[in-house]
Parts: sequence; structure tokens; C-alpha cells
Amino acid sequence: MILLGLTGSIGMGKSTTAKLFAQECVPTYDADAAVHALYSPGGAAVSPIAAAFEGVVQGGRVNREALSARVLHDPEALQRLEAIVHPLARAAQAKFLEEAEANGAAIAVMDVPLLFETGGDQLVDAVIVVSAPLAVQSARVLGRPGMTPLKFEQILARQLPDSEKRARADFVINTGLGLEDARRQVRAVLASIANPA
Repeated sequence: MILLGLTGSIGMGKSTTAKLFAQECVPTYDADAAVHALYSPGGAAVSPIAAAFEGVVQGGRVNREALSARVLHDPEALQRLEAIVHPLARAAQAKFLEEAEANGAAIAVMDVPLLFETGGDQLVDAVIVVSAPLAVQSARVLGRPGMTPLKFEQILARQLPDSEKRARADFVINTGLGLEDARRQVRAVLASIANPA
């Protein structure tokens, strides 16, 4: 099974691109959705996060905004959180890969926002970076509820610059030209992998 890592900075259209791969019948792992499940009632991260960060678990689920506020300016707290979440997320990822392989998938996609930052690029066969012009990225991100220019800057500061991601990518999908153009690019990537030159 060929494993593709899909990544891109905030607001680049990575989640939409992941859906395009899924629509092409490629098993697609969504790291954000996996973490969301860990934070939901009954999720494996709820109890350890409640113990480590008092007051961020409400109604049996992790309040992501409260948790984000707690770790945003505290690198030590962020490391504590990552020590809880990363092993659980890796276990969910391993389960996904086992199931994809058992189902005979030829290709699987790992949608991981911080693929380069966490060294995940070393674990995949090829990396796809989703990108868009800065003006498009800014408009998408600043249009999100609760987003501010400062918060946007802080998120970008934790991510590798888009230019570096593109330089390290095996494939780049530009989402600045609309959904159908992105779908064409996804199909071209899959065709290239299925029929290498």
C-alpha cells in the first residue's frame, strides 16, 4: 500500500482536498477528526486532559477553546498536552492503516496538518502539500468564527512556512483556482502514482 501524507498550512484547503481524495475512493485518515473524537465524550484523551488541565473538560468533553487558551502562550503546557494526545492519535492512525491494508487499498492518504513539524513526512511514501495564494489563505482564515489577525499569526508561527512545505513536497495542489481545478489535480496525482514514469 502506498502511503501519501497530505498537509498544508491553515486555510490552504487541506480538508477539502482530503475529501476529494476520499471521493476518489482512497481511504483517507483525518488527524483533526481523530483528535476531535479523542476530545469527545468517552474519548480516550478526556480523563488525562482533565487531570492535567483543570477546568478544560466540561460536560464530559474537552472544551477546545479553553484548552487552546491554556496552552497557546505556555510551551511547557503544550508539551504536556502533546505527551497525552500524540500517543493516542498514533494508535488511531495505526488502526486506520491496518484496516485500509486489510481491505486491500492500493493507496491511503494521511491528512496531517503538522506532518513536517512532527516528522510524519518520514513515515510516508510521498508528501502532497496543499497551497493557495496568501490573499486566498488570509480571506479563508479570517472569515472563520472567532479568528483574529493575531491568532492567525500565532498559528502560522507554529507551522513551517508554506514556501518551505512546497519545496519539500513531492506534489503540490493549488486550491486557489476552485474546487473542480483541485479535483483535476487530485486525479493527476493519483494517476501519477498509479503509473509512475
